[in-house]
Amino acid sequence: MIKDWDLTQTNLNRLSNRIPEVAVLPTGAIEPHNRHLPEGQDMLHVSYITEQCCKIAWEKTQKVIGLPAIPYGVDCNLMDFPMAIHVSQHTLDAMIKDIIISLYKHGTRKIVIINGHGGNDFTPLLRQTQCDMDIHLFQCDWWKVGLDQYDNFFENSDDHAGEMETSVALALFPELVEMQYAADSTVRPFRFEALRKNWVRTSRRFVKLNDHCASSDPSKASAKKGKEYLDLVINRISNFLIELAQTPLDEFFPHEPDHKKTDQ
Repeated sequence: MIKDWDLTQTNLNRLSNRIPEVAVLPTGAIEPHNRHLPEGQDMLHVSYITEQCCKIAWEKTQKVIGLPAIPYGVDCNLMDFPMAIHVSQHTLDAMIKDIIISLYKHGTRKIVIINGHGGNDFTPLLRQTQCDMDIHLFQCDWWKVGLDQYDNFFENSDDHAGEMETSVALALFPELVEMQYAADSTVRPFRFEALRKNWVRTSRRFVKLNDHCASSDPSKASAKKGKEYLDLVINRISNFLIELAQTPLDEFFPHEPDHKKTDQ
């Protein structure tokens, strides 16, 4: 059966009769995640989440469509590891801007980037593009969607290749997870207190942390935890897409027109 919510599967006959209100663009990365997770981890999980969210939102609205994922991301700080693929943020932004211009030409004004890689930062792109064009662009880092409930699912925090990411991988593609190769998650700490307490920030070159590109403990991961967290994330993102698709554009969008008090 053709998936109307998937741009790669629908066709001209269908699209001629209905232009989507909302387009969803997933972005990922190709990079190492410890020694036990696949290089395509970020692309694989964000593609799945996007498809599921678009399916649910389409069934409710018939106004949402998912684009194919951009597989490559900003990985300059992981290039010491074999076959990490890096594209600059400038290159990534330029490609996304061209996609946005195409969508704008076809009449789609609401665009959501579902981001699957922490190295990608589209904040300046959102700001500048919305000043330059009559569109509404949103970024959702999917792994942050359920952070307020994180401790209900996981025992250890996850920064890179830890319990959450490994649990999601076990839920979605267990055949690609080789837990027997997972290395210790110990990293060299920053020597400066300001960096340790995070009131000064810098970029980490991962090869200086350890020799296996990991910074979190995956040992408590399970497919059950991954599925439960994915269910929460997909439910929340789907509801946002439905609401976005059903809300008409006006001069105050996406803000309330009458200054009505809402949850911050």
